[in-house]
This record gives sequence, structure tokens and C-alpha cells, in this order.
Amino acid sequence: MTSDDTTRLDVSDLEVLSARGAHVIVGDASGAAALGPRVSVLCAKFNGGISARLCHGALDALDSYGIAPVSVSVAWVPGAFELPVAAMRSVTGGGAHAVVCLGAVIRGDTPHFDFVAGECAAGLQRVNLDTGVPVVFGVLTTDTVAQALERSVPGSTNKGYEAAVTALEMLDLLPRLVSRATAVSANG
Repeated sequence: MTSDDTTRLDVSDLEVLSARGAHVIVGDASGAAALGPRVSVLCAKFNGGISARLCHGALDALDSYGIAPVSVSVAWVPGAFELPVAAMRSVTGGGAHAVVCLGAVIRGDTPHFDFVAGECAAGLQRVNLDTGVPVVFGVLTTDTVAQALERSVPGSTNKGYEAAVTALEMLDLLPRLVSRATAVSANG
């Protein structure tokens, strides 16, 4: 995933790093389905038409990677500002193994955009770090409605789709990071 093809990670770069002796670990979204994860998709009702498009993208991704629909819950919160508390509850009370947070904060004529987008991102990061559960920021922060619509078209470039893939990659990656750290610690 990338915002521009010129910044895409090339597999040959990973091979070169590995050839230099580095232990390279990359999350693979395809590996997450075997874990039988419970995934919570949280959507903001404010700018809800955009959130619905992102949600469709996220569900498409989860389906394409073999996540059983019964393992996925979708909840709607009033706005992006409320996503962090819902994410925390999804993890601590709902048993989610990953949380995908979706919404759209569109710049207007007031500083409201900066406060909502920044606090939403900070709150979700806090849940991520406090719980160790992947909580993915799939909230669009755009200048215009047209930009939000462009980022929520059906397909693999839909930012909801990308957010769900990110959650699956992290579900696959995190246990392998712990395993590697434990192995290094035991041998070192």
C-alpha cells in the first residue's frame, strides 16, 4: 500500500536487506485468517456516507482474505472524536483482536478539523499502545468532499480496504515479533 507508486516498497529491497544478514519480518494479511480473528469495524456517522463507503471497502478486504463474516462486527459512533473510546471498549470489553476505525474529517473554515482529526489519531494511537491490539486509523482527513469520495471508491484503493488489510498484516506480524524477541533474548 502506498499513496504513490514511486514510494511503493519493492520486494527486492526486502531480499537485499535479508541478504545483508538482517532478520526481515513482514506481516502477511493472508496469514491472519488462520488465527480466526475477531475484527471490530468502527464507523463515524458524521460524514456517514463516506464512512459507509469505507466500511464496504473494509468488509470487502476482510472477505477477500478469508475472515468469516461472523467474526466481524460493525458499530457506528457519532463522529471521529468518539472512535477512540469505542475502540478501547471493543478491545477490553468486546474481545476484538483488531479494530479498524473509519470516518471522514473534512476541512472547513474553522479549526474544528485540526482538533477532531488530531485528537482522534492521538486517541487511537493510545489504545493501540495501551492494549497491544492493532487499532488502525482509517479516518480520511481531506480538504474537500471530492477528495474523500475519491479515496472511498470501491476496490483495493479504497482506504477502508487498505485499513482492513493493515489490521490483518499487524495480526500476522505482532506474534512473530514477540517470538523473535523471545528467541533473541533466550539465546543472547
